[in-house]
Amino acid sequence: MKLGARILKTGFAITVAIYVAHVLGLEAATYAGIAAAFAIQPNIYRSFQTMLEQIYANIFGVGIGALVVFGLGNDPFVIGFTVIIILAICMHFKANENTIALALFAVLAVMETTNIELFHFAVIRFSALTLGILAAFIVNMVFLPPNYELRLFKSIDQVTSDILQWLRISTRHLSDDPALRTEISRIEAEVHHIDYTYLLFNEEKYYFRRSRMAKMRKLIIFRQMINTSKKSLATLEGFHQYDEKIENIPKEFQHVLVDELDKLIYSHERLLLSAMGKIKKNTTRPIEDITDPDIPHLVETLIHVYEQDEKDRLSLLPLAARLMEYHKEILHLQRILTSYQKFHEDLDFNFKKKRTKVLPDR
Repeated sequence: MKLGARILKTGFAITVAIYVAHVLGLEAATYAGIAAAFAIQPNIYRSFQTMLEQIYANIFGVGIGALVVFGLGNDPFVIGFTVIIILAICMHFKANENTIALALFAVLAVMETTNIELFHFAVIRFSALTLGILAAFIVNMVFLPPNYELRLFKSIDQVTSDILQWLRISTRHLSDDPALRTEISRIEAEVHHIDYTYLLFNEEKYYFRRSRMAKMRKLIIFRQMINTSKKSLATLEGFHQYDEKIENIPKEFQHVLVDELDKLIYSHERLLLSAMGKIKKNTTRPIEDITDPDIPHLVETLIHVYEQDEKDRLSLLPLAARLMEYHKEILHLQRILTSYQKFHEDLDFNFKKKRTKVLPDR
């Protein structure tokens, strides 16, 4: 069983909220812990946005609940009707699930049966819920802050390595069909998670101009790395889909296909290694000249092979199109990475110095 950073932060935030509530003498410490559990978010930006939304929801829920109890009492039918109204209003303002849950919790907390004076009771519940929200925000900001830059790059590197490994196996007709289908499904899920991690990294805010500019440049490179990996995955799916047709084309062309794809894979790998700083910088030999796969010529040769057979002449054209798109994305990645390393050498990724293990959000 793995304990992710978010699990640890949730437990710590609840502990802090309940402890502070006891220190301050609040009678509803449990409510502070529940509010803290609702407020934990995967990054600081979302935590701040959630804090504001949930404080508003807390004010709204406690206020409406207190007014209804004061005017109509706390009969179960009245509570149910009030909950319906709160849900409708929250849905109108497109509040997220946690905010809606906290608003409902605030209403129920105020409308429960009690002998304490209503105003005093509402203040206690409001204070406890607000304390939990603030505790979660502070814990999320200072305890195990997420490093989405490092996490994103490692995820891209791992997924790309898996794709390229399966590409090499598939082009030589060594892959097991069920195993490859399973791996493609797994990799697609990993790519979806990478998109989500990229979104979280994009949401992080920097308040110094130098940091903002460095992040913007890295966002461009990360986005292109993801696009290139997606095209490599599309190429892998193409080889899996057209595996039988590839086996029927002339052996000579099969060798050319494997050689050119190997160059493409090699070029992709070199770019990732270069981004990590694991390849020596050579000013006399730029990245563009490391490998030169001739994919356009490969596509022309493929069409030429089937010129005499009208029926099957264009059968592998979809695969050729995927190869062209993959090659195009690699060339674009080469250009932007070369520009980044040339003009912003002092802002290199330099992940070699970052040995701290990053806990996943679970």
